[in-house]
Amino acid sequence: MAASSSLRAFQRKLLAWYRLHQRQLPWRETRDPYRILVSEIMLQQTQVDRVIPKYHEFLARYPSIQSLAQAQWAELRRLWYPLGYNIRPRRLRDIARAAVRDHEGRIPDSYDALLGMKGIGRYTASAVLSFAYEQDTPMVDTNVARVLGRYVGLKGDLKSALRQRRLWQLAADVIPRGRGYDINQAMMDLGATICTARAPRCARCPLRSTCRSVILDAPAASARASRPRPR
Repeated sequence: MAASSSLRAFQRKLLAWYRLHQRQLPWRETRDPYRILVSEIMLQQTQVDRVIPKYHEFLARYPSIQSLAQAQWAELRRLWYPLGYNIRPRRLRDIARAAVRDHEGRIPDSYDALLGMKGIGRYTASAVLSFAYEQDTPMVDTNVARVLGRYVGLKGDLKSALRQRRLWQLAADVIPRGRGYDINQAMMDLGATICTARAPRCARCPLRSTCRSVILDAPAASARASRPRPR
């Protein structure tokens, strides 16, 4: 998607829709990098409605990165239950310990530094930069991949290396200067509520008049992206 009328239409229509329909989520009420990181790790392979109460409980017990770095594994594992995938709380504690040890107790604000921390991959680093530091950083999760893939009529498995390169470039292209936070959240919300994996609600989509998949009557882009991420 080059700088074109299609790109401008995407930005304008999606941001207008987001102003009216954005979801109210607790991690959107903060720019604290630690809290953003906790939410991102919890949301991996877990539905939003299951994460919300556990997010509050977790932060009540571990309100700072220093307190998490000192957490005992048995207690941390009990608190994490029943979210599952118990590698995640261990990974989160390891990140907290690395932050205390190597970054003066803070989550870094650079892409390279974040990727240098074991347990943080490309998506999580991008999410922290976008949602905590409000940098114009592209990010691609399952919802964003589906929205962008369908909008440009991208076919095939969105997990493939070729499709992933295309999607990350698209995600960068659609960011209006200074609006990375909003456009990224908007794409995630649209994918979670309108442009769903099954039975997308195309008639209610703000992008329907310029969406290639709607125009071609083929909203069949794969719902798969770099990793499962139900939101």
